[in-house]
Amino acid sequence: MSDTVSNEPEIVTFGCRLNTYESEVMRTHARNAGLEDVVIVNTCAVTSEAERQARQTIRKLRRERPNARIVVTGCAAQIDPQRYGAMPEVDQVLGNQEKLQPESWGLAPAEKVLVNDIMSVKETAGHLIGGFEDRARAFVQVQQGCDHRCTFCIIPYGRGPSRSVPIGAVVEQVQALVKAGYNEVVLSGVDITSFGPDLPGTPTLGQMVRRLLALVPELPRLRLSSLDCIEIDDDLWRLIETEPRLMPHLHLSLQAGDDMILKRMKRRHSRADAIAFCNRVRSLRPDMVFGADFIAGFPTETDEMFENTLRLVEECGLTWLHVFPYSPRPGTPAARMPQVDGGLRKERAARLRARGAEAEARTLASLVGREVSVLVEKDDLGRTQHFAEIRLGTPRPPGSVLRATVTGVAGGALTGTPL
Repeated sequence: MSDTVSNEPEIVTFGCRLNTYESEVMRTHARNAGLEDVVIVNTCAVTSEAERQARQTIRKLRRERPNARIVVTGCAAQIDPQRYGAMPEVDQVLGNQEKLQPESWGLAPAEKVLVNDIMSVKETAGHLIGGFEDRARAFVQVQQGCDHRCTFCIIPYGRGPSRSVPIGAVVEQVQALVKAGYNEVVLSGVDITSFGPDLPGTPTLGQMVRRLLALVPELPRLRLSSLDCIEIDDDLWRLIETEPRLMPHLHLSLQAGDDMILKRMKRRHSRADAIAFCNRVRSLRPDMVFGADFIAGFPTETDEMFENTLRLVEECGLTWLHVFPYSPRPGTPAARMPQVDGGLRKERAARLRARGAEAEARTLASLVGREVSVLVEKDDLGRTQHFAEIRLGTPRPPGSVLRATVTGVAGGALTGTPL
């Protein structure tokens, strides 16, 4: 395949919403530095499969773009920089701190691997982004890193300690995005419920969200990325009950539904905590829909323990499930625990996904006949306030918000008629 020079930085993003946000920061830096014919691969390290896909993509990119400059960054590159630096297809490896610094993009690399000790980083800047390639919704980083040490997780070693973006910087970013035409903003981070203790006055996540909505009254829709159900502060509880601009969809970091497995994961909540949280939220806001992350086949998980997780889907009333078969990460305590057979892990993940698909079908069916608010993503496809996918039949401008009546369910998505 012939190599064509591209003036626009190409970015391939793996993993979480925070990576999506950071990819746009890098796009701006690479553009401002005047870089041409550059491909940036923003990796994820949450599973070994995510890393395998990243390496496969890097090799494919080199075959397709033999003359391009390939820069690899993200959590996988931060945790194991030498592995990516040793790949002949890679021109430079940047750490998670370095990738967000404008000076990293201006000059030809003096060193192939530029990765500092992420654990020494104490502050996180709020980077101003003018827009996103996906014109529908914008992601805003409010927090970075994690101070917890879940036994399965390598991410703290890729992201460093928890640190918060000052509220003023968050407000400034959201104001700029709303002015640029964005109608929905997602607040993102590694552990956003830990927002605030490192800032002057130690604000909480709920206090930050309350101030943000007060200072940007023209923002129609706000979402929060993954929450820890044990860390919800009083202000956030009040907002869940009273703030219509906070979308009725919360995604929870649950990981398991068995108390012994949760303990071995070193999670801070119990099974009862998760159920009590969902019940309290629904008592305050009956139309709330929940998503959740789960790991299937964690070390030592028995059939009975797994059944507890399966039952939690109904007991919490969960709808959108993100399910991963357990993936041992070298250097984590869980990797040294007695492992569940790989085939059994995949089988349990499939059963959990099937349970999630049943819950999703019930939720979609319950929305038929209702009037919903839709954020258009592309052509005639959008998402309701509950994050349900909906087809409107006629294309509308990406990023626009409109009312629609849900007419049915087809192909795993709602169908609707704009009002």
